Amino acid sequence: MTTSTMTSHTRTGGTHRDTHCTTLPSPLGPLLLTADGSGALTSVSVPGQKGGRVRLPEWRETPSLFRAAGEQLAAYFAGELKEFDLESRTYGTEFRERVWAALDSVPYGGTTTYGAIAARIGAPRAAVRAIGGAIGANPLLIVRPCHRVIGADGSLTGYAGGLDRKERLLTIEGVLTGTPTP
Repeated sequence: MTTSTMTSHTRTGGTHRDTHCTTLPSPLGPLLLTADGSGALTSVSVPGQKGGRVRLPEWRETPSLFRAAGEQLAAYFAGELKEFDLESRTYGTEFRERVWAALDSVPYGGTTTYGAIAARIGAPRAAVRAIGGAIGANPLLIVRPCHRVIGADGSLTGYAGGLDRKERLLTIEGVLTGTPTP
C-alpha cells in the first residue's frame, strides 16, 4: 500500500489541555503518540529520545483517536507499509518546516544526506549544522522519515531516537541488511 503523508505546518500550537495521547508497543520500544483536539497527529516519540515528548498529567488518554496511526505503524514495522497516510500537524519555524517537508519526500528504502537536504531547500551548504538541528527536532519520528538521513560518507549519523533505532528502521526498509539491533 502506497499513500502520502499529509502535513500541515503552522507556527502556533494549542494548549496542553487539547492534547490527546496514547502509548503503543513497537519493535523500538513503547511509542508515545500525541494529537491535537482535531485528532491530527502532533508527535511520535520513543523513550529516551533527545527532545522527545514526555506525557503530561493534563493530557487525555484517548487510544481510539490513534487507531489509524496504530494500524499503519504496525503495518510499517511488519514491512507491509511504505508511506504513511495520516493527518498530522507540527509546529516549527519556517526553516524547520522547509526541512521537514524535504524529509517527507525521501522515499521508503532510500536515503539522503544533510547536504542534499540543504540543496533541496535552497540553503547554502554551510547550513548543514542548522539542517541537522531541524532534523533532530522532528516531532514525528518514523512517520516523518528523519532516519533516512545519513552522513555524506554513508555513515549512520545522529538520530534523536538513538542510532540503534535508526539502524533498525533502515533494516526494516531494506537499506541495511542483516538483523537489526534489538
